[in-house]
Order: sequence, then C-alpha cells, then structure tokens
Amino acid sequence: MATFIPGEIPVGKLHQLLLGSVAPRPIAWVSTVDENGTPNLSPFSFFNVFSANPPIAIFSPARRGRDNTTKHTYENVKRVPECVINVVNYSLVQQCSLSSVEYPAGVNEFIKSGVTELASEAIRVPRVAESPIQLECKVKEVIELGTEGGAGNLVVCEIVRVHINDAILDETGRVDMHKADLVARAGGDYYVRAIDGLFEVPKPNEKIGIGIDALPEDIRFSKVLTGNDLGMLGNLQALPNETDVNEYKLLELSDLFLEYEGNAEALEHALHVRAAELLKSKNTFEAACTLLAFNN
Repeated sequence: MATFIPGEIPVGKLHQLLLGSVAPRPIAWVSTVDENGTPNLSPFSFFNVFSANPPIAIFSPARRGRDNTTKHTYENVKRVPECVINVVNYSLVQQCSLSSVEYPAGVNEFIKSGVTELASEAIRVPRVAESPIQLECKVKEVIELGTEGGAGNLVVCEIVRVHINDAILDETGRVDMHKADLVARAGGDYYVRAIDGLFEVPKPNEKIGIGIDALPEDIRFSKVLTGNDLGMLGNLQALPNETDVNEYKLLELSDLFLEYEGNAEALEHALHVRAAELLKSKNTFEAACTLLAFNN
C-alpha cells in the first residue's frame, strides 16, 4: 500500500490524490453577486449538507494552488453574504463545467454558460432556473483554513429557502433519485451519473441486525461469500430456525444434496455459491437457510 505524508509531497500532487480518493463528491453550483449586483456562477465539489436544524450546507472555494489567488465566489460572499446552491443534474453538466472557466471579474457566467437567471425569494442572488433543486442561503461564516495555495475557505450557509422541481418528487414528497438524475465529481476529468450506479441498502437503524459475529464460523470464514454478503446476513434480525432450514432444504436444495452426496467439501462450496446467488437477488433469508442447511 502506498503511503503519502502531507508536507513531503507537492500540494498539487496531494490535491489530485485527495480528489481521486474522496469521490464521488456532490456539486454545489453556486451563484453569488458582487457589491454592484453583478452575478457570478461557479461549481464546487468540496460541498455537502451538515445539519437539518438549523439547515446548514458548506462549500469551499479554495485558494488556487498555482498562484495562491482567491476565487470570485469567495470574494463575493465576503462582501455580500448570500448565495444560491444550485444542484446539478446530467442535463446541465456541460454548462456547469463551462461556468468553471476563469473569466475576468464582472463577467456573468449565467450568460456565458447559457442558463437563465431566476429571482430568489429571500435573497438578492439569482437562482439557476434550469436547476432541479435550488437552495437559497444566507452566509453565516467564512472559515479560512490557511493562507497558502490550496487552502480551503469553508463557506457556512444557512438554507432559508428550498425550491424543488415538482417533476422530480415521488408520491411521498421525497426526491426521486432516478428522476433527479444528479451528477457528482470524481478525480481528474471524471464525473459520475448517479442513476447509473444506484442501489439500495436497508438502513440497519430501522431493525436491529444480529451482526456478522453472530453467524456460524463456517459462514463467517467462507471462501465464497464477500464482506458485502456477510453484511447482508448480519442485518437479519434472527437466523432461520431449524424447522425453516429443514423445510427449505427439502423443497429447494435436494438437488445439491443428491449431486454431492458423500463429498462434504464440494457440497459446502456449492451451498455457499447458491447462497451468494440468492444474496445478489436480495433473498437474504433464503440464503441463510441455504448456508445453515449444511450442518442440519
């Protein structure tokens, strides 16, 4: 494993490693205004939401590593402490990228990137009309993490309005991730389209799982099952009882027991392979029955 010590490698190299390691990162497409009211629009992937009460988001327009200059967004929020965080979906990714060009001060990136200014309700800064989610924010604080190139400037934003396009809400009023079609930044020139990699993992705080340590040793140290497989099994509230296992064995596993009769090692391997296939289909209880059938 390669090991790097910050301070012993160039800042640019460390920056590249961090961007490739902490990914994908959501994108804050931030609109601000200067003291004359001229809009600015720029994307930042050092960004996330950190609190719901109060509703707080933070993004960081870091100092440029090559010449230690600051960005117009940083300068604007210091003078006019308001901004809009516009969320970026796939249909906007090229225009968002274009707005990251370092145009001179006073140039309106709304115009350069071909998006529409939409008046906000609670602040002076315009929103991106085409963005599916727009967060109007008051800047509470700017925390400067350093004075050298590459140093972050944490812009702590209190969200005062949340605007969400009705078209991306599901029947319960939540954001439908498939409809939202959001994108995120990765290392280098790479982006991630969320819908291409969406999958569900049940939250363990809704049900108390038994934990991987409660699984029998032959399952915990399986040569077939992965850590993800064991995690799914550990999320069961209880292991199947003997009656469940025997019934499942009779109805669903007879073929394997007949095929590998007299060869315990091959039977165990085949059962673990079958269980792994069941887990891929999210049939966790059936997978547990399959695994426990070996010693039943």
